Amino acid sequence: MRSQRKSALKLIRARRRTAPGAMPGTVAPGADAAKSRLDVIAYGPGDIVELTDASLADVVKLRGKHPVLWINVTGLGDAGLILGVGEAFGLHRLALEDVVNAHQRPKAEDFEDHLFIVTIEPKPGALFEPEQVSMFLGPDYLLTFQERAGDCFDPIRERIRGGKGRSRSSGPDYLCYALLDAALDGFYPVLDRYGDELEGLEIEVVEGASEGQVSRINGLKRDLLFMRRAVWPQREMINTLIRDEHPLFAPHTRLHLRDCYDHAIQLMDIIETYREIASGLVDIHISSITARLNEIMKVLTVIATIFIPLGFIASLYGMNFDRASPWNMPELGWRYGYPFSLALMAGSAGLMLWYFRAKGWLGGKRRRR
Repeated sequence: MRSQRKSALKLIRARRRTAPGAMPGTVAPGADAAKSRLDVIAYGPGDIVELTDASLADVVKLRGKHPVLWINVTGLGDAGLILGVGEAFGLHRLALEDVVNAHQRPKAEDFEDHLFIVTIEPKPGALFEPEQVSMFLGPDYLLTFQERAGDCFDPIRERIRGGKGRSRSSGPDYLCYALLDAALDGFYPVLDRYGDELEGLEIEVVEGASEGQVSRINGLKRDLLFMRRAVWPQREMINTLIRDEHPLFAPHTRLHLRDCYDHAIQLMDIIETYREIASGLVDIHISSITARLNEIMKVLTVIATIFIPLGFIASLYGMNFDRASPWNMPELGWRYGYPFSLALMAGSAGLMLWYFRAKGWLGGKRRRR
């Protein structure tokens, strides 16, 4: 996971499309934008029509023939197709510019006959890789624009095809709620993987600090911060849809949006908890390194302290005074003088080791008074 992680700054830079100073409403896809493709699902309580890689003419023919028309545009590389869809459904050019400039905060904007909604979904995978999903909700249609192929909306498509639940009997507002809810639910598997990595890192740090742990922790903190910046405005956006009571959202759909709002709050709580754990791991890592350094310094200090009296004894007997004076050292001419000096050194070292252990400085239990 560490080798594949990208910085949040690089992700933000990669999403910028329109050059600074460009005319408002300019739809200018980036050079790296994927090729656009139209997928259509038109359905009602009794029937369903599904088209893959459809043309704009096919979309125009299907409009008005079914209660719900879901048009999904995958890839933002074809400016002509995006503008054509905008003209067919009367979309504002400023909203289309926000569709192509995929660096928008999640938001909801009212354009009289339709709503423009921006949300963030995590791409399926081991890492958090956000993708902007733009939605246009009308009285009988829902337009979605995605940056690349692959999303977390397949369960909704399967429910529509199988006629399960309220998918086929509800309007496009319920479909919009289902997509918003699926986008938020897509954060849970990503957070589970980050939780597993945090748990593994916590075990490693507690057992012993090593190289590379700080960079991994900082990478997790950066990803969690970027995830928080994606979820926080979604909570505000959903709250706006609940509070404003737009006529395109039926009352029963707003009740479902409350559940969506609860999911956003839960995600924020999990993200904040993980960020606190990651910050705590940095403190544990620093404390572990400090403790190891203190242990090393304690051992070195003990060794140096032991050699202080040994150096004194060796220097004392190394003066080599002769026996001309009665005040000189008699041990220099003694037969057992050398063994006596060695025994004196060993005894001094042993006595000091015993004293250090009795004080608890070498792992022993400290004596109580």
